[in-house]
Amino acid sequence: MRKQKGFSLIELLIVVAIILIIAAIAIPNLLRSKMSANDSAAASTLRTLNTSQVTYATNYPTVGYADTFTKLGPNAAPPTCDASGACLIDNVLASSPNGPASKSGYNYFITGAQPNNNVVGNYVLGANAITIGSTGTNNFCSTADAVVRSMKNSIPATPNPAQLNANATFATCAAIATYGPIQ
Repeated sequence: MRKQKGFSLIELLIVVAIILIIAAIAIPNLLRSKMSANDSAAASTLRTLNTSQVTYATNYPTVGYADTFTKLGPNAAPPTCDASGACLIDNVLASSPNGPASKSGYNYFITGAQPNNNVVGNYVLGANAITIGSTGTNNFCSTADAVVRSMKNSIPATPNPAQLNANATFATCAAIATYGPIQ
């Protein structure tokens, strides 16, 4: 009788089937984790942008809030930091004056209010998932009140927010029917 060496085809197929079953369970969880991380990063980035806006308005009171990302970003002539480039945010967001600036599965937008005596007194920040259900699950906005709002927390709840290609307006960001504060 001959000694058998190695594995039979059936044994190999069983191992491959087990690996495929484990992958089928793990991959959707991994994708959901990635979307959740992108959502958290978007809310955190809006908080950072709000802090940058307060710092900018404090340092340049005759200008008020920044109405573009480039004013918050690195200056074109480093290491100088001034009202045209305050060095408060990274160059990824500052690459586009008003957006969209893409980062971590989200497009970021900024809109400044009409200046009053050359002072910008309000702004709207937006973070919209590039692809709802793939790169993120939500759209966020914030104004000078520094409250980060989410479409998922609107009343009534917006279960599947439509992808936005532009920033929220002052009225829609403040309306609880469109955006509600995150918890």
